[in-house]
Amino acid sequence: MQPVSKMSPYLYGTLITALGVGILSPDALLIRLISADSWTILFWRGLLFATVILGFYFVRHRMGAIGLIRATGRRGIMAAGFFTISTIFFVLAITHTSVANALVIIATAPLFAALLSRIFLGENIAVATWVAILVCVGGIAFIFLGSLGGGSRSGDFFAIVCAFGLASQITIVRHARNIDMVPSLALSGILVALLTLPLAAPSSVSSGDIGYLIILGAFILPCAFTLITMGPRYIPAPEVSLIMLLESILGSFWVWLVLNEAPEPETLLGGAIVIPTLIIHAALGFRRQRTPKTKLL
Repeated sequence: MQPVSKMSPYLYGTLITALGVGILSPDALLIRLISADSWTILFWRGLLFATVILGFYFVRHRMGAIGLIRATGRRGIMAAGFFTISTIFFVLAITHTSVANALVIIATAPLFAALLSRIFLGENIAVATWVAILVCVGGIAFIFLGSLGGGSRSGDFFAIVCAFGLASQITIVRHARNIDMVPSLALSGILVALLTLPLAAPSSVSSGDIGYLIILGAFILPCAFTLITMGPRYIPAPEVSLIMLLESILGSFWVWLVLNEAPEPETLLGGAIVIPTLIIHAALGFRRQRTPKTKLL
């Protein structure tokens, strides 16, 4: 591998984002393995997440960490707010519908990111992106069709809200790419813990759950989202969320492998529409990104 100093910013951003997504992929599996209710999971998830991020910054920067936190400003608060929405609705989606349903729907975050980047950052939306949006809407319709008559429609809706929240957070981080926005993750963790505390039962978790919660909240989430939050500093927000579609594949695989939770036929059909569409869209995006550089040679 090339030394980091010789990597192009685009390649570096792509690699750290992909690494973050890989680390994040067991997230849904661990949520399913934890027997505690959604609100208790969210409380410990937020508290551990915030503690680790803040601890890292104060150990590394000492009192300078306070300045870094303040430097995120209003955009940091907004990013934290949207990431809080994404976090809460992610756990609700995973616990109210199948993992495959949730992750395939959340994989549409790149399309929300493209729309938001157009509206708020003035970035043009390619024709291919509009086509991808329409095709993915059709794919999600099949997933919702499989939920009719069942109890998972609410979970599917939660997944859409999660996708929008995630895309919004990534878009804001892209807008503030000259600022270290990782501290905003700590604020989000604090917000999640405070908002869910009235509904949670923190002392009721079993010894087995404590282990899973520590792995998730103190290791997987801080490492994964620190890398993913750094990504938009180097590559466009839609491409960060496109790389995150890998979680829909890896996350579903881990759950199927460990828990034998097979996707419904409608989910497979919807996924067969959504995932290839996003992959093709991502490939076209990478091609467009590289074309101007090639012409200059």
